[in-house]
Amino acid sequence: MSNFDLVVIGTGPGGYVCAIKAAQLGLKVAVVEKRATHGGTCLNIGCIPSKALLHASEQFEEAEHSFEGMGIKVGKPKLDLKAMLAFKDKVVDSNVTGIDFLFKKNKITPFHGTGRIVSAGRVEVTSAEGKTETVEAKAIVIATGSDVVQLPGVEIDEKQVVSSTGALTLEKVPGKLIVIGAGVIGLELGSVWRRLGAEVTVVEYMDKILGPMDGDVSKSFQRILKKQGMEFRLSTKVTAVEKKGKQVAVTVEPAAGGEAAAETLEADVVLVAIGRRPVTAGLGLEEAGVALDERGRVKTDGHYQTNVAGIYAIGDVIAGPMLAHKAEDEGVALAEILAGQAGHVNYGVIPGVVYTSPEVADVGKSEETLKAEGVDYKVGKFSFMANGRAKAMGHTEGFVKVLADAQTDRVLGVHIIGHGAGEMIHEAAVLMEFGGASEDLARTCHAHPTMSEGVKEAAMAAFSKPIHA
Repeated sequence: MSNFDLVVIGTGPGGYVCAIKAAQLGLKVAVVEKRATHGGTCLNIGCIPSKALLHASEQFEEAEHSFEGMGIKVGKPKLDLKAMLAFKDKVVDSNVTGIDFLFKKNKITPFHGTGRIVSAGRVEVTSAEGKTETVEAKAIVIATGSDVVQLPGVEIDEKQVVSSTGALTLEKVPGKLIVIGAGVIGLELGSVWRRLGAEVTVVEYMDKILGPMDGDVSKSFQRILKKQGMEFRLSTKVTAVEKKGKQVAVTVEPAAGGEAAAETLEADVVLVAIGRRPVTAGLGLEEAGVALDERGRVKTDGHYQTNVAGIYAIGDVIAGPMLAHKAEDEGVALAEILAGQAGHVNYGVIPGVVYTSPEVADVGKSEETLKAEGVDYKVGKFSFMANGRAKAMGHTEGFVKVLADAQTDRVLGVHIIGHGAGEMIHEAAVLMEFGGASEDLARTCHAHPTMSEGVKEAAMAAFSKPIHA
């Protein structure tokens, strides 16, 4: 029997960050991880490997289409997919071994196996060999993350019909790829294989891509992706996916129903990317009396505690956006709370990024949300077509949009499509964290020439007029 102040079940971004922060604050900490490596979905089969392939495929496309125009003659690039996947695996290995180092540095005790909460204060860990041991702790944190949502009646074999996991390990570039779901994961992985040579069709139930993202951004981004070669079937539902030898037949029909006949689309590979669900099965939550909500998420109070004293939850298993950085911030906040401090997360200022090319990033509210809430707002917009650095790099697609309160000028939302949007969004997040106005942002000196000048110009457009438009 091992005794700790805190045991964290799951070592994804939320879990490992919570553990490290708690250890830094003086708590005796243990972690339980069912995988052979730490880092959860994000580092092993999600965020990190997908970004490695996004970067590699973007470099491949740049070499093929952009180099000659800049006076760089290298000939037609050849794809070595096996080597590209090995590069991705090397990136993953570097990240997960980094977590091992941090655990050792902070004197965190790792347990490898499946964790099950026996009761408040007790976690039973079962190893892959079937050996069990009990870990006792004053506090237990559930940080088990999420898994892919299955399409009813569709079997994922990770070869022809794949989830995001299988889409990272395809042995060859598919001739035709159908992506079911136009969310972040579907568009990112679809864009990887499109750049490497696949014909990509995205089937989406809703009438827009990227779900809740700002409508203006969604429409503009869809046009950009279509120009790149991706096809879209919006307001369309999938009724069947059937493997037929080396082909996969996808039956679709209008989402609204009606008289229109069903249609069959064929592909070499189908990627199912319709969302993610919290992982709570097998944790002993029902036996321990931990309450779940109607969507299977763990219910928590304002301090991440469940209805059972001493049992907490963070990340994808609780309400809120399923984002690694949201989980990390919750991990830090909870560690501070357990150490007697005042941990807090501002859920109104959590940026979101789509790591395509160009990137899409946002923070705060969309125009649709502001209209629904009856907020009187103003819009400032600036195109990267008028940005000197964007022209110099050949990345002029996209824009920055700043939404500010019409009376107070306080910035309520910022939306960016453009090269490096995921990096630029953070100055907006910092501004909003301090309740800043569009004039504050517009009067802050930005280095020239930079893409970030587009953010300044959009802010100028919100409170007055931009210079370069």
